[in-house]
Amino acid sequence: MSGTSEGPTPAADLDRSAVTDSDHTTYHRVFTAAPVAMAVVDRAGLVADANAAFGELLGTGPDTLSGRVAADLVDLASDARSWHAYREVLRGRQARLRCTRRLKHPEGHSVWVQVTVCPLGDGEPGVLLSVADISARRELQARLRHLQMHDPVTRLPNRTLFFERLSAALEAESYEQSGTGRIGLCYLDLDGFKAVNDTLGHRVGDRLLASVAERLTRVADEAGYARTVTPLVARLGGDEFALLVEDSTGTEQLADLADSALKALEEPFDLAGQRLSLTASIGVVERHAAGATATGLMQAADTTLYWAKADGKARWTLFDPERNAHRMTRQALSSTLRPAIDRGEFALEYQPLVGMEDGRLSGVEALIRWNHPQFGTLTPNRFIGLAEEDGSIVQLGRWALNTACRQARRWQLDHPEEPPIFVSVNVAVRQVWDSDLVSDVAEILADTGLAPHLLQLELTESAVMGSAGRPLQALQALSDMGVRIAIDDFGTGYSNLAYLSRLPVSTLKLDGSFVRGFQYEADKNPAIAPNPADEVIVEAMIQLAHRLGITVTAECVETSAQATRLRRIGCDTGQGWLYSRPVPPDRISELLDVNACPQP
Repeated sequence: MSGTSEGPTPAADLDRSAVTDSDHTTYHRVFTAAPVAMAVVDRAGLVADANAAFGELLGTGPDTLSGRVAADLVDLASDARSWHAYREVLRGRQARLRCTRRLKHPEGHSVWVQVTVCPLGDGEPGVLLSVADISARRELQARLRHLQMHDPVTRLPNRTLFFERLSAALEAESYEQSGTGRIGLCYLDLDGFKAVNDTLGHRVGDRLLASVAERLTRVADEAGYARTVTPLVARLGGDEFALLVEDSTGTEQLADLADSALKALEEPFDLAGQRLSLTASIGVVERHAAGATATGLMQAADTTLYWAKADGKARWTLFDPERNAHRMTRQALSSTLRPAIDRGEFALEYQPLVGMEDGRLSGVEALIRWNHPQFGTLTPNRFIGLAEEDGSIVQLGRWALNTACRQARRWQLDHPEEPPIFVSVNVAVRQVWDSDLVSDVAEILADTGLAPHLLQLELTESAVMGSAGRPLQALQALSDMGVRIAIDDFGTGYSNLAYLSRLPVSTLKLDGSFVRGFQYEADKNPAIAPNPADEVIVEAMIQLAHRLGITVTAECVETSAQATRLRRIGCDTGQGWLYSRPVPPDRISELLDVNACPQP
């Protein structure tokens, strides 16, 4: 039994040994002939064996690679992370390493490779290092990225690449180590490009864009001569281009660049038998890179480009923080205007209207104020235009009308022994169009108990002159009701006095520009005596108004000289700081107690 059991053993071991040797020979033959570059690396990190493909990839024979440091051959020590992972694989603590390297071939060209390191397996010492040439794939990826990052019409960097470069330039490590620490941007838009597309077609439009790109690139190259960084030219979309200046030396450099761009585009373009001329508008922003963001920089550039367009086009405009602050304030006011009415942030002040002959207080003009929680007390010129734009003027105007009428009635009740004074309230044209002003006035008068003749509505001259249809009907209905109608700032618009005979107007308020010409008396200071024509014109307007049954109020009366001359030529009423600034209601009550204002 024992002999039977032991007999086959040597033959089996021999067979297994033969198979192992045969397999080893086969594996080595496959290893040697494999088209993939491979090398066996021992635990010390030295090349034990390499195939022909590995030697060919590195430009040398495989026999010369034995004993070489494998990490040096494929640049594994160039970054700490890969170097650490490689040593962990050598020690058997990590299963695999895969990384990408750019190798220098002895013939001078570069080769992109993917390096894989993994254990040999079956307890064999060492690791298998394989290297795959991925240069073609990398080149394809680079071409695809170029197409993705560049505009097909102009071949310039597109919006994506531009923002990538801009964001990189604003990273701290980009400007803290060297350079000026500043960044600049010229944001350019072609004036009238849409007309070219519409009239000549998109093909000509595209050729024009390509020509613009060539000229801007030439400008950038010239600006970058003898400098470390050439401005980046990009097409952001449509007819919008950008020139990014990293390491800017200041606004003067950006101004010179913008000037050069404008001059380059002034020269006519010859395209498809067409000779085209165009201009451009440029918004220029220059600032410290620290604290700046790509979004903030582009918002500033976009705002400044809008200013350049609004200022007349064919120019560049530099970002102005103060102008931008005003724009931001305007936006903030616009967004909070309607809620402010509901929150009761508005109040009325009243400026006296004084009889020129007797100096008695005959009426007041209601002037609205916005007690803004952030910006303080705001006068009408800061928000009335916004209210007219968004339509909130209707709600605001109704509130002002109701408040003024209620206050006028209160003064009347508190001073029964004095003749009641009227209150004058400004009305915007949009109130006439977007609301039933006649109905609103009738309801407010009925609710407050104020007599119609104690209410005066002021409209600007440009709004009243030439009125027809609904506005004229509304004015006539209000006049028939007994409400006074006044034309504010008279003399700055049409000044069509003959037309007044067809309007239900009771008062003209002379614009302050006429009154300022009455500031000096010739006998007191002949050197600065006013032009006599001013007085002749005003006197003629007053006389004609009187013949039409219309009274005249002079605005902006500030000196006794003005008041004296206005009284002499027949002006009925005066308003201005000579008598009083706009004041709260209780101050008007005090004036009513004596029923007088300062008499010059």
